[in-house]
Amino acid sequence: MEITDIRIKQVSTEGKLKAYVTVTFDDCFVVHNLKIISGKAGTFIAMPSRRTKTGEYKDIAHPINSDFRQSIQAKIIAEYERVRELGGGEQAATSDEDDGT
Repeated sequence: MEITDIRIKQVSTEGKLKAYVTVTFDDCFVVHNLKIISGKAGTFIAMPSRRTKTGEYKDIAHPINSDFRQSIQAKIIAEYERVRELGGGEQAATSDEDDGT
């Protein structure tokens, strides 16, 4: 499964939440509302989640193994850094893009 599109929507408020992300896999499956969070140990992604009746947050969608999670996170964080350098708001990148055009 390959990531074929990453869309970053930066958040303009001060705080730990830095951006929302939409990721498309194999040009046929999309996951909305991943979050880029700035934490004590660095920047990481949080999977889309919902709040339960008990107040807990449960992931709606998430990788099954840590290797795939790390792969997704590395690609999303790299795209987020690229978008920040460009000073853009919402940006899209596909796996076929390597020159930014």
